[in-house]
Amino acid sequence: MIRKRISLRQELPLLVWLVVVWAALWQDFSPGNLLFGALIAVVVARVFYLPPVELSGRFSLPQALLFAAIFLWDVLLASFQVFGRAVFSGPRVRNAIVAVPLRSHSDLMVTATGHVLSLVPGSLVVEVDRSTSTLYVHALHVATPADVQRIRRDVRRTEAWLIRVMGSKTELAALRGESVKGTEP
Repeated sequence: MIRKRISLRQELPLLVWLVVVWAALWQDFSPGNLLFGALIAVVVARVFYLPPVELSGRFSLPQALLFAAIFLWDVLLASFQVFGRAVFSGPRVRNAIVAVPLRSHSDLMVTATGHVLSLVPGSLVVEVDRSTSTLYVHALHVATPADVQRIRRDVRRTEAWLIRVMGSKTELAALRGESVKGTEP
């Protein structure tokens, strides 16, 4: 199998990240360890196929700050909800796994959305269908079809925020088109 050569510009974020992880694992940020980490990162990137992370080229700091505040509020609120369900409902809580198709087909957006969701108490991404950009989310307290719709709406709302923060111009335009039509969550 012949692979397409990845440019250094595309591969650089991955290499830098691998060096940082290497140094953090060794708890040694000395020049020698960083150089050795860079050598290992290049070998890993050349020997093992790691798909390139395609960045959109845009990042909105105001949207990121607003999203961070909303995310922290969601975590706080969900923490109290999970606590309440554990204390007052106990084993009677009904759970479900809900399939949520995402707008974006970008690996970065699908991964970011999945990670953000998994950080919120009471939800966990158990499977990702990369071919259709569908997340399968395990959620607490799902008793009705309206609860399933609420979960789908919340997941797509999280994805929408991430698109506003770092999505491509095409994804952002599609999201704005949804809000004009009134279909955005």
